[in-house]
Amino acid sequence: MLTLIKNGDVFTPDYIGKKDVLIGGGKILAIDENITLAGTVGVEMINAQGMHVVPGFIDSHVHIIGGGGEGGFSTRTPELTLTEATKAGVTTIVGVLGTDGFTRTMPDLIAKAKALTEEGITCYVHTGSYHVPIQPVTGRIETDLMLIQEVIGVGEVAISDHRSAQPELNELKRLAAEARVGGMLSGKGGIVNVHIGDGADKLSLLEEIARTTEIPITQFLPTHINRNKDLLQAGIIYASNGGRIDLTTSNLPHEGESDLKCSKAFKKILSRGIDLSLVTFTSDAQGSLPRFNDKGEFTGLGIGEIRSLYEEVRASVLEEGIPLEQALQVVTRNVAKALKLKGKGELAIQNDADIALLDKQDLTIDTVFAKGQLMISHKETIVKGTFE
Repeated sequence: MLTLIKNGDVFTPDYIGKKDVLIGGGKILAIDENITLAGTVGVEMINAQGMHVVPGFIDSHVHIIGGGGEGGFSTRTPELTLTEATKAGVTTIVGVLGTDGFTRTMPDLIAKAKALTEEGITCYVHTGSYHVPIQPVTGRIETDLMLIQEVIGVGEVAISDHRSAQPELNELKRLAAEARVGGMLSGKGGIVNVHIGDGADKLSLLEEIARTTEIPITQFLPTHINRNKDLLQAGIIYASNGGRIDLTTSNLPHEGESDLKCSKAFKKILSRGIDLSLVTFTSDAQGSLPRFNDKGEFTGLGIGEIRSLYEEVRASVLEEGIPLEQALQVVTRNVAKALKLKGKGELAIQNDADIALLDKQDLTIDTVFAKGQLMISHKETIVKGTFE
């Protein structure tokens, strides 16, 4: 079965003009100005007139089996469903654990990743949780990366946070070294996804490792950089030194700190001349968004939503005036390159046919393909999760 998407304005994420896109066998087969298949049997035609044709979004920080629990067992958050992702244009996900790496386990995480992949999207995981030393499934970070298909990195490891295991410098050095070697031997990214809390140390541990070892600063992907104003400023300095930074789209800015909204923080980062390729967005979907007072006492809870990823890309364009091709990069190409996700993040021949069609007027999501399968058509869900 072939599908021909005609007359759309194509972003690879770079804008390449009005093109036709031919997909089949789960892959992109051709991108050209006028693809004609007159008389060919078994071709579905989709008219994308008035649409932007863009890569499916990659969300590399999702608590796919739920998270939370900081306020007790009743505050454990639910699992992600397939259509929560596809309705948000997300076709590739990286699952993580979080604070609770005890009752939520790596086998659970890997099984859920396999389930989401069977249902139609692509799902990977990072091995580990907030706590150091981590507990890899095989006993070693290197062999988790080498032998478990879904495992592509390590994390999310927590630093500068009262919920972390307070890892010391040498512990993080060893963890990063093992992730790097495991990534090299497996042909995977092997990055260390790092949760950055409200602590005063901010990114200093990562900066010291990059300064005092041979491990490159890009081995780390620190997230929640728009958590507070001081951390955002520290993140800008970190990125100016070549480090990657990740902004969280599901956040609850403190009163008077609306400039921490992801799209606004993104605009500020770009205004400082930071290399766009070093910036990514993630949703922290299904993760808890707990609030603590200055004594570390739990005071309230929200929940991350995967749809916030798309909403902040949209806000970057419509509210902050950032060009669409720049806004798209932080949830497509930049993520794929950082994590070494082959065939993902760009509309290119022989890449996976992960494609979203956005209305040109208001950038709403109209149609979504994942690996060539039609998941959402004209805002109607075509493929649902097994138990939805």
